[in-house]
Amino acid sequence: MDKWDRRFVILAREIASWSSCFAPGRKIGAVIVKDKRIMTTGYNGAPAGMRTCAEKGECLRRKMNIPSGTHAEICYAAHAEQNAIIQAAKLGISIDGATLYCTHQPCSMCAKMIINSGIRRVVYENGYPDEFSLEFFRETGVTIEKYKEETEAQASDENQ
Repeated sequence: MDKWDRRFVILAREIASWSSCFAPGRKIGAVIVKDKRIMTTGYNGAPAGMRTCAEKGECLRRKMNIPSGTHAEICYAAHAEQNAIIQAAKLGISIDGATLYCTHQPCSMCAKMIINSGIRRVVYENGYPDEFSLEFFRETGVTIEKYKEETEAQASDENQ
């Protein structure tokens, strides 16, 4: 990992704070980058014009006791990765060959979108219990890397 990876992971964390997800620990952020340039960003939240989980005061998944990593389609929110890819499409921005930085490992639904959008590398910070998504990345040759926070000394050495 290099200083650019660190910068974009930190940005993904900040974008995650914008999430309207009501479930604790489920604020997710994503940044799509190409040639060290930010193309789009996304965070998990309700579709435009729909009340958010925070506004509703509940998480549908928690209410229905749906385990993490299963039935991702049963949720009011669009995922951070989905929103970042949708923004690129909406704005006519090519993300072919890009890198996606995300606070969490993408689920299998997002993995399919990432692959079909032409993203070639995914860097994530936190795991997610969806082994199936990793199979998609392995089989299609999309690089997926777990980000490891460096010590300040390592970062200092790298910046010199």
